[in-house]
Amino acid sequence: MLLPDMNLLPALDALLREGSVSEAAAALNVSPSAMSRTLGRLRRVVGDPLLVPSGRGLARTERARALQPQVEAALAGALAALRPPQPVDIASLDRTFVIRTSDGLAVALGAALTKRVAREAPGVRLRILPEGEEDPADLRDKVDLDIGELPELPHDVCSSYLYRHPYAAMARAGGPHDEQTLTVQRFAAIPHLTVSRRGRAHSVIDDRLAELGLTRHVLATVPSCGTACLLALSTDVLALVPASFAAAAARVMPLACWEIPLDLPHTAVGMAWHIRVDADPAHQWLRTCVAEIAI
Repeated sequence: MLLPDMNLLPALDALLREGSVSEAAAALNVSPSAMSRTLGRLRRVVGDPLLVPSGRGLARTERARALQPQVEAALAGALAALRPPQPVDIASLDRTFVIRTSDGLAVALGAALTKRVAREAPGVRLRILPEGEEDPADLRDKVDLDIGELPELPHDVCSSYLYRHPYAAMARAGGPHDEQTLTVQRFAAIPHLTVSRRGRAHSVIDDRLAELGLTRHVLATVPSCGTACLLALSTDVLALVPASFAAAAARVMPLACWEIPLDLPHTAVGMAWHIRVDADPAHQWLRTCVAEIAI
């Protein structure tokens, strides 16, 4: 389909608004003869004279009167589309953000994030999805923000580093392991609960213990930090979870926490989002909230 010359739209708006060739020319800073030629082109495109002689001036035809509000709306929409994003009023924002993260990070970051959102943007809703078989392509249309250990990302996904977190060991307060120094020998001797969504029992911990001539017994693998936490409350095991989650859990549950007595790499945590929302002021605010909370 052959599109009309959209450069005619401002001239049509001026002519219908002013009802005069000379005044429309002055409004657009062009000569009256140029505007007269443009009116001729518009008459051919629209199939209507638009402005007709009436006494000493011109009058709008019925077609022109019907077109005027449509032209005003179309021009306003086109101008709005071409403007840079305007500052957003976060306090009156009405929007749902979909965030995908692990339960450990949801606990570690979620309380502070929900409090901040409730304070700054009471109309915003956070929909937090669990990790699963993550596909970064979900950021294109289903997920607004991914938080966690980021895989290799496609070219159209942006990312930002947040922090590195160590792992910690948890056990029930008042149990046989409480109030004892967690040496590497004791750490290896106590049965472990590990968190793995895919049921993997072996990790870098086993490699470090092997270097010291030690082995451990992984009693169970569980899919979430929350499950590990609840099991640690009722069994005499060490649950190995991110330190930030362990600290949050110990504040509300009778749990003791220790640093793991091994030289282990810290896990990098970041956030990822699709380029479609990179310049969106509301999404920029959300990312700022997450980044400041994660410090």
